[in-house]
Amino acid sequence: MIDRRRFTRMLAAGVAATSLAACSSNTPTDASDLRAGSGEHTSLGPLKQIHAGVLSMAYAEFGPGTGQPVVLLHGWPYDPHSYVDVGPLLAAAGYRVIVPFLRGWGPTTFLSPQTVRNGQQSAVALDVIALMDALRIDEAIVGGYDWGARTAAIMAALWPERCTAIVPVSGYIITNLAANQQPLAPAAELGWWYQYYFATERGVLGYRQHRHDFNKLIWKFASPRWAFDDATYDRSAASFDNPDHVDIVIHNYRWRLSLAPGEPRYDEYEQKLATGPAIAVPTITIGSDFDGTAKDGMTYRAKFTGKHQHRVFDGIGHNVPQEAPHPFAQAIIDADRL
Repeated sequence: MIDRRRFTRMLAAGVAATSLAACSSNTPTDASDLRAGSGEHTSLGPLKQIHAGVLSMAYAEFGPGTGQPVVLLHGWPYDPHSYVDVGPLLAAAGYRVIVPFLRGWGPTTFLSPQTVRNGQQSAVALDVIALMDALRIDEAIVGGYDWGARTAAIMAALWPERCTAIVPVSGYIITNLAANQQPLAPAAELGWWYQYYFATERGVLGYRQHRHDFNKLIWKFASPRWAFDDATYDRSAASFDNPDHVDIVIHNYRWRLSLAPGEPRYDEYEQKLATGPAIAVPTITIGSDFDGTAKDGMTYRAKFTGKHQHRVFDGIGHNVPQEAPHPFAQAIIDADRL
């Protein structure tokens, strides 16, 4: 889920945030058009598998192998089905689209039982770099939301030469461990109930036993205006049965609150990210209702020092690519042209 500070602003505005006037760099999107065409597809097609770093990584692929590469990254508690409509749209435009299952999801597995089941942000980003290396992709447009948006921003900050452009929903949400130690207003803390739950052994057991219903509750909370059906949810929920899923999710959220250590091998990357590096890669950021008053993008505008546009998707919740596939796909195409 999203950064804690941004969630504070969301709480202040209410879940159904009011429409905001866009600044000069913003491109508001007509809410009446956002959901057009969503739900057209139900299958990712045949999945592929490749050794990538410490993983045997599963991924879906759309479009011609000679097309401009696009890597699309999902978040928690979702999976690559977030792009089940976006993939074909971009493929029709000539792009080669790669949608991986992150560590702990679906058919993606660790190559060694000894590898630490680590969910920290730089580990996930390095997985994607390893996937690109394995597929011999030097540079790609990288898009995502939630964990995927964070990963896209990290890749652009640390490995800009690997990113043609990025499209991160909610903008700059790179985790700052020191900032996460600061308390929020009581109403905002209430919204983080699941993170505090995950900090307990009871929470680990509860998530392990009830992850299907737990994650469905998060879907409803994060996208209150998205009328997804059981079949749509269940297609993604199958990915949560991965044997490493619970360990990866729990470590991710405990690590963010400094309740679980990261691995020393990632220290150099985390130290760089702790400085809040600017991103010079061409970027289109997207704000949705889930971002509350921060959906205008102004709180992180200064972090993007290269070509940049911001778009506001009113009436859309957290799972932006699945809720609004056409405008999300258009953002990828437009980012390629910045």
